[in-house]
Amino acid sequence: MTSRMFEPVRVVLVSVFMTLAVAALAGCSFQEQEKVWEISGGIFGTTYHINVVLPEDKERLQTLAQGIQRELEAVDASMSTWKQDSELSRWNRKPDQTEWTELSPALFEVIQRSIEIAELSDGAFDITIGPVVNLWGFGPDARPETVPPDTVLEEALAGIGYRYLELNAETMALRSAKPQYIDLSGIAKGYGVDVVARYLDREGVQAYLVEIGGEVRVNGRKPDGGAWRLAIEQPSEGARQVNKIVAMDQHAMATSGDYRNYYESDGVRYSHTIDPSTGKPITNRMASVTVITEDCMTADALATAFTVMGFERARALSIRENIPAYFIVRGENGFEVHETPAFSSFVVQ
Repeated sequence: MTSRMFEPVRVVLVSVFMTLAVAALAGCSFQEQEKVWEISGGIFGTTYHINVVLPEDKERLQTLAQGIQRELEAVDASMSTWKQDSELSRWNRKPDQTEWTELSPALFEVIQRSIEIAELSDGAFDITIGPVVNLWGFGPDARPETVPPDTVLEEALAGIGYRYLELNAETMALRSAKPQYIDLSGIAKGYGVDVVARYLDREGVQAYLVEIGGEVRVNGRKPDGGAWRLAIEQPSEGARQVNKIVAMDQHAMATSGDYRNYYESDGVRYSHTIDPSTGKPITNRMASVTVITEDCMTADALATAFTVMGFERARALSIRENIPAYFIVRGENGFEVHETPAFSSFVVQ
């Protein structure tokens, strides 16, 4: 999450919604009463595009747009590490984290789910890895002039670990046995998608597609009765291309990959995804992994965990837990694709 600024929220009528990485790829034949409207804006250092199926009512659409922005700004104000006054940043700065600190329901929910995903993935997803992420220059701190030495990484790793965190469900409070710096960048964006979906549900919107920075959640169907069609991107650094298309009328989808966010130093490429077991950017064959779950914060966190785990371990876990997952792996002769049995039912092309 960053504090970069974007254009104000806007509402437009959509005849064909087409954003290659995550959008509906087919046009719609709309009924007279209902059309697809796109509400777009900026948050978390990225952009969002929300498609809602509603009759034309400019006042209601504007109210929805304002409500969506308000909901997302509340998430940012709670969970951003880029904002010094956020709820999470204030906890990260606490001099004594062994004392119980009551959290907002939203922050408690996300940290609780993060710990569950950490347990499921045997620590591949760890929200306490923030200090190491910062050492590599992928957090709010400035990028280092040199690659951090092993001694510095070992010292940082020695003090972190999600197992030091303790939650109290009755009081919605958090404490830690050791000082920790929590970074929710691997799950908060997905949670933001869920927050918007919940808001639209409360407002009586029965069909929608919510996309924030590539993470997606859908509900209902388009006016022509068709499901929402979503594209999985080919993991290449050039022009964007479609690798696979899935269709859904509910569920959420998140993709993680190392082909967009990275930097090079002395000819070596460093991925933004850090392996908590080594404190170093991942070097496995995984180019991209897409996960489908009921809620987007779970899909977001699992996609990150699977990327860290590598193909073999991630595939075994996803099959064991019946998680729909799609893997694009670097092979000797180019990209190889693999999908779990649970994923196959979503594929249309």
